[in-house]
Amino acid sequence: MNPETFIRAGSFITMLVVMGTAETLWPRRTLDVSKTRRWFSNISISVLSTVLVRILIPIIPTSLALYCEEHGLGLLSLLSLPDWLSVVVGVLLLDMTIYWQHVAFHRQRLLWRIHRMHHIDTNIDASTGIRFHPIEIILSMLIKLTVILLLGPPAIAVIIFEILLNGCALFNHANVHLPTGKDSILRLLVVTPDMHRVHHSTDMREANMNYGFNFPWWDRLFGTYKAQPDLGHDAMHIGLTIFRDAAFVRLSKMLMIPFL
Repeated sequence: MNPETFIRAGSFITMLVVMGTAETLWPRRTLDVSKTRRWFSNISISVLSTVLVRILIPIIPTSLALYCEEHGLGLLSLLSLPDWLSVVVGVLLLDMTIYWQHVAFHRQRLLWRIHRMHHIDTNIDASTGIRFHPIEIILSMLIKLTVILLLGPPAIAVIIFEILLNGCALFNHANVHLPTGKDSILRLLVVTPDMHRVHHSTDMREANMNYGFNFPWWDRLFGTYKAQPDLGHDAMHIGLTIFRDAAFVRLSKMLMIPFL
């Protein structure tokens, strides 16, 4: 295991344990499906996606970023910005890319068929943050590599972005209660659980809001921000109006969602 993989894996596992513990001690909503069952399926599909990506796409984002740096490829290489500014701009542009990718997966019918596996979870907790269909993970990796090739961000920016993306996905999906005052301050800087929970409403007018994963600014900038769900966080319905049978918690059923 190289140092980058060790750092990313370590931060991911740490965040998963921290948020899993926090939402157990201070839950926001009562779950109606076994947490053990859901976590087993959600973690299993994440492991499957990771293995498939490593097999099908042997190049990793950081390696491509290093290659671009060494050969002066990409927009940021042409701009000759100070190193620190290149890192900041690189992280921001990569995060904005994920925002628009998320929007596309909602608005394009074929992509939505793939992405909806993430949304059929009728509960939402930290494990939902890693519940993505392998096809979506593969497409996301291809998009990420393309953007890195075009932008040429510093390798350290890519590492920071990857750690932020993993950590924030676990944080903002967590079923953890945050006091309103702290949430209102936090969501100025990062997507909070209450902010992102709106995006998992069965009301598609709400599900098509709050697309951000790391930073909350893109939703405000591009007009997709909704502060609170209409029914409130306790009464709102999570998931989709279809695929609500408990059978869809099983890994085999989850994998079939794009084809149903």
